[in-house]
Amino acid sequence: MTVDPLLLDPPRLDPRHYEPARVPYEVRRYSGTPDTLGVGRPGKVGLLELAFEKIGERTELTGHYQKSPLQIMRPLYFDLARPDLAVTFLMSTGGGILQADRLRTDLRCGADTATHFTTQAATKVYRMEFDYATQLVNLDAGPRAYVEYLPEPVIPFVDSRLYQRTVLTVDPTATVLAGETVLAGRLARGERNAYQVFASDLEVRRPDGRLVALDTVRLEPAGAGVTGPAVLAGHDVMASLYAITPLAPAMLVADTLHEALSAFDLLYGVSVLPDDSGAWLRLLGSDTRACAAALRAAWDAVRRLLIGAPAPALRKT
Repeated sequence: MTVDPLLLDPPRLDPRHYEPARVPYEVRRYSGTPDTLGVGRPGKVGLLELAFEKIGERTELTGHYQKSPLQIMRPLYFDLARPDLAVTFLMSTGGGILQADRLRTDLRCGADTATHFTTQAATKVYRMEFDYATQLVNLDAGPRAYVEYLPEPVIPFVDSRLYQRTVLTVDPTATVLAGETVLAGRLARGERNAYQVFASDLEVRRPDGRLVALDTVRLEPAGAGVTGPAVLAGHDVMASLYAITPLAPAMLVADTLHEALSAFDLLYGVSVLPDDSGAWLRLLGSDTRACAAALRAAWDAVRRLLIGAPAPALRKT
């Protein structure tokens, strides 16, 4: 699929397209003019648009536009339990997110599609001196679609400032499993909560625009702090998994997630989503491997419940 950027409203390279409609004050107050490449300069606006449709017996990529630093390789089909499922690795040529970066990803999954999206590696957010960075993700799941969006963790480096907004537009008959993990920093270097601000909004909406759920995260180590018992309680990892689905009652999904995490020595909570639309979990820990294993166990358990298939092994090294 090729779309003339001049026919879009607004065009792709119009700031109204790639800039968030609203940036939280906690991030916006750092707005400035970088002494390096500024907003909108070559390489600072990353765009990725993917469209998937069911063709024959499997899901195929039918629309693709990318602008560096965002890109993909071709979708892969290695889930033996679901050979129809297209696995797509979201990649960046830049190695991380820099000040004044404006990134936007649009993922459209049509009726009856089966897709899995993940990142090739953790998202590194580098030091920022004059501005901030934003990352927008819009994911649309059509009728009866099955979509997994499970990126690797975000690692905010010292003095970084990031706002990311994820909007999941889910048909009432579709299923979306979405994850989000953020680390306290470069833990191997002893860097903990040295970033200036990490802000995240995750919205779940219906195709008519109705808001189903909103999860808002604001972490400012130098402000109110993040190590107290009401925030991260001294832990280094915060991870969430959202399961929006009509394939099982919300309470059963919540019980499945809770049981999957009960074997791990981590702080966690599980709750149902409004309108019996699914369930979600949040966990805290200080061992990155244990947290990753717990999140995978939860993904595997809810996957078995909903589609009767285990989570596939994803080799990224």
